[in-house]
Amino acid sequence: MTAIIDFLNTVFWGYVLIYGLLAVGLFFTFRLGFLQFRHFPEFIRSVMRSPEQDSGGITPFQALCTSLASRVGTGNLAGVAVAIALGGPGAIFWMWMVALVGMATAFAESTLAQLYKVRDEHGQLRGGPAFYIARGLKAPWAATLFSLCLILAFGLVFNAVQSNSIAEAMQGAFEVPKLVTGGAVALLAAVIIFGGIRTIARVAEYIVPFMAGAYLLVAIYVLIVNYDAVPGMLALIVKSAFGIEQAAGGIAGAMLNGIKRGLFSNEAGMGSAPNIAAVATPNPHHPCAQGFVQSLGVFIDTLLVCTATAVMILLSGVLQPGSDLTGMALTQAAMTAHIGDAGRYFIAVAIFFFAFTSIIGNYAYAENALTYLKLATPAGITTLRLLALGMVLWGAVQTVAVVFDAADAAMGLMASINLVAIVLLSGLVVKLLRQYLAQQRAGQLPHFHASDLPEVADQLDPGMWQKPTRS
Repeated sequence: MTAIIDFLNTVFWGYVLIYGLLAVGLFFTFRLGFLQFRHFPEFIRSVMRSPEQDSGGITPFQALCTSLASRVGTGNLAGVAVAIALGGPGAIFWMWMVALVGMATAFAESTLAQLYKVRDEHGQLRGGPAFYIARGLKAPWAATLFSLCLILAFGLVFNAVQSNSIAEAMQGAFEVPKLVTGGAVALLAAVIIFGGIRTIARVAEYIVPFMAGAYLLVAIYVLIVNYDAVPGMLALIVKSAFGIEQAAGGIAGAMLNGIKRGLFSNEAGMGSAPNIAAVATPNPHHPCAQGFVQSLGVFIDTLLVCTATAVMILLSGVLQPGSDLTGMALTQAAMTAHIGDAGRYFIAVAIFFFAFTSIIGNYAYAENALTYLKLATPAGITTLRLLALGMVLWGAVQTVAVVFDAADAAMGLMASINLVAIVLLSGLVVKLLRQYLAQQRAGQLPHFHASDLPEVADQLDPGMWQKPTRS
């Protein structure tokens, strides 16, 4: 079994996804007319407009915060440090590039998730890749496989990874036993996830802006204090990206590590964020509105939060030739160099918030997948919640590599299925974007009706694309 899992990970993460995610990002960037550059102000407007009220949905801002809760995790702290240690400062340049094209991919998958969303028997909005794969491609077998992989990876194992990061940080900074930390995190997570997706969204709405804002403020402080070194840092990033400046890994190492970091962090094309994008009630009432929102999520995750980590490392002076510092140790050393011993505690607290919000965000995705599988009964949801909490407790005290490798393989499979699906359905994304922009140019607030796409009207949930149900 171990050999099979290792083989799958080599195929998925060594070949298919590294090139596939990048190629799909470029494909949508060109096919959608570079929308992430030309229409960036609309990304912000789609979040800031007064939300439409729908008793079964969440607001666009809550959807953004919940997706960021999952996207922004310990990888934003440790993963960026690993990329710099292995690929040099130039890795950051390629991380930026892959995020810019990934914004187009995020738009496409979340727009499709909105288009094919449904209302369950309790009146709650549900959706995601499983729904557009089953309905749009007529491939329910692929949708089922996608859902099972998502539940395994995001709902269970990755939560153990995040819990382990929290336990390690709390033990290292405050000498709290791992079992105590795991129990506390599991209890706190239980209070939130037993409230359902709407409770998760409300919690994320408050925690995510606070945690990201505090982290970015520290990065801004570092930039101000070291303002004279900033131009040199930027020049070093660009020179290292193209091999002009000798750095660890050379140009190939910079590209590979930067691309990997960008893809793994922002999750564009993975099929995860669309699960919460489908639950939002967009304003304007059009699938593209939530596509814009989730594109902004990629921007915030990689071009802001990951860049903040890079800035703090590169301006700290702790990364020297021959240094064996990497991962979280490198990030902690950089923070200590900037703000003294308080840096160690700041990083521990940051890890807690980044990892904890990932736990509740990941669970929200899994519950949505359970709905597609028609297992979202009271017993089914309770079982999923207990399993997720059990993984949080288990992950805090031990790690078993083969389990985590299996989750990587599952995520690789689900991402591969999703990439094929969104490319095959790309024509719908183009039509929806053209309709949105045409209505906007005509001075109208864009509004979508199922009859606007008669070729797929019979695939959509009846009555979904009318005026929202007001509470």
